[in-house]
Amino acid sequence: MQNYLWTEKYRPHTVADYVWIDAEQQQKIQSMINNKNIPHLMFSGGPGTGKTTLAKILIHDLDVDGYDVLHINASRDNGVDFLKGKIEGFISTVPFGNFKVVLLDEADYLSHNAQAVLRGLMETYSASSRFILTCNFHHKIIGPLKSRVQEFHINRLDREEYTARVATILIEENIDFDIDVLDSHVDVAYPDLRKCINNIQQASSTGTLISARSDSGNTADYREKAAELIKSKQFTAARKLLCESVLPDEMDDIFRWMYDNLDMWSDDPLKQDQAIIMICKGLVNNTLVADQEINLSSTLCELAGLNND
Repeated sequence: MQNYLWTEKYRPHTVADYVWIDAEQQQKIQSMINNKNIPHLMFSGGPGTGKTTLAKILIHDLDVDGYDVLHINASRDNGVDFLKGKIEGFISTVPFGNFKVVLLDEADYLSHNAQAVLRGLMETYSASSRFILTCNFHHKIIGPLKSRVQEFHINRLDREEYTARVATILIEENIDFDIDVLDSHVDVAYPDLRKCINNIQQASSTGTLISARSDSGNTADYREKAAELIKSKQFTAARKLLCESVLPDEMDDIFRWMYDNLDMWSDDPLKQDQAIIMICKGLVNNTLVADQEINLSSTLCELAGLNND
């Protein structure tokens, strides 16, 4: 296998290369580039939908000097002291160009206190600095911070276009594949395109794409195994696997995964509508209950009941 990452090789680097779903968003971003100026921004949306890529493209096309860019991952560095030290130390100095840019990935990992500090930094240094935030969960960002940014919600690709993009990469890399094998990888990763590209690269080392449902050393995770169990109507085994495997900080992702793969529960559109209501109720309860594992288990029991005639 080549020693380069497909996620980087096929990452778009300019606005012209980026796959736009919303034409209005494209026009707004292009206008900012033409004017060589941006407000504070927040790109929200699910994992792997291109939020950070778009932020980096914007910084590139604005011709921001590399010394004027600070990239922080808030899932690792999210304390109040870090914000006051590292970030304020960076933006308090004079920029080489028109302004400095702080790209703060996964800002939804910041505590409310840290977000309040960030709000203050945005106000204090607005003349010489811009902040670009990315987040998976919009609702975890406090209102006063949202009011200081212009938000763009990055919608996921529809499943057909998502599959087509992954197939294009396989063709470009001269990988032999069967459409059913490709679909097995899409089942695992959709709508996270980055994850799917990583998975297919690791599953293509022989020159032929290996099914995500095989046990041949691929990257299939517990969700893929659970999906296979659910589709074969082994609901109890799937429920036990999910409840044993999911980490506390993955709970929101699990509910989103269940929603993104409604065909696991039923092919009947009416029953899929019922599944949406059950998943929504479970997600709401997830923020209220004392034991999230029990809540997840309860939701899975309800979803399994859709198959009872």
